Amino acid sequence: MLFPTTIAGSLPKPEWLAEPNMLWAPWKSQGAELARAKRDATLLVLKLQEDAGIDIVTEGEQSRQHFVHGFLEKIEGIDFAHKVEMGIRKERYKAMVPQVVAPLTLKGRVHADEARIARTHTARALKFTLPGPMTIIDTIADRYYGDRVKMAFAFAELLNEEAKALQADGVDLIQFDEPAFNVYMDEVNDWGIKALERAAEGLTCSTAVHICYGYGIKANTDWKETLGAQWRQYEQIFPAIDASSIQQVAVECRNSKVPLELLALLKGKIVQAGVIDVASDTVETAEDVVKVIEDVLQFVPKSNIMATTNCGMAPMRREISEAKLVALGAGAALARQKLG
Repeated sequence: MLFPTTIAGSLPKPEWLAEPNMLWAPWKSQGAELARAKRDATLLVLKLQEDAGIDIVTEGEQSRQHFVHGFLEKIEGIDFAHKVEMGIRKERYKAMVPQVVAPLTLKGRVHADEARIARTHTARALKFTLPGPMTIIDTIADRYYGDRVKMAFAFAELLNEEAKALQADGVDLIQFDEPAFNVYMDEVNDWGIKALERAAEGLTCSTAVHICYGYGIKANTDWKETLGAQWRQYEQIFPAIDASSIQQVAVECRNSKVPLELLALLKGKIVQAGVIDVASDTVETAEDVVKVIEDVLQFVPKSNIMATTNCGMAPMRREISEAKLVALGAGAALARQKLG
């Protein structure tokens, strides 16, 4: 299929799950009821994606409070009780983060329930997202390893263990989210790609890495104002990504300042081209989506293009995100009609 569609990451949670003061608040001490609410939210986002014509659906990260910490919560050696303030993304902003205080090991499966629920309730190809090693270590304080690279590879081992289990659960595409790749250019080339490949080692399902300049918080918006008229930083890392074993690269294309000519550096990859702007409440038309695909076609063969969102849509209002999902599906269908 030309221009298959997928979602870059998370989707908004239903109000009764996302808002702590609404219906699900009394269930906090009732694990079974909260688990049921998360399951129901997962089924809802699957249905929304299917109705919108999305080809490769996700569980929308409905069971995670944070795209990184949702994975960390199932790891021994991490202290969530004593969070500390730390600079994130080369001190772009500060955040309260947990601490690594002992050797890292998995307590057991991390995302088995979410993956199996999604796999049971959709016949479509299923994508699952995990945080990448570099982004994890940039979102947690080290009080044990004393070496960023060593800690990154320790997390890569655990990611690989869970990724293989997700594959066994029936996941068709595993995507590692690495927003840290947009700031640590030298480290990406020195060891970041190697850590990412370790996380994906041995997988036979499709693999992807999602990189972007960050959406959803003011600190990222302010930082992007300092990057100039063209965001060419990816030029430094695309060749290394292209030489890697990772098969797909998700990158923002609509209303970003990434020169699309840089996509030609990913000549051996499927490009998940972001055709939906997640930093704006303006809902795209199908024609808007086709226009971005046409622009990407100047640098990427049509057989290597997948249409997606610039990033996850969790910070967006639910009605806006749903309308954008519909635009994504309709735009890809129109592109197949016009360009296929």
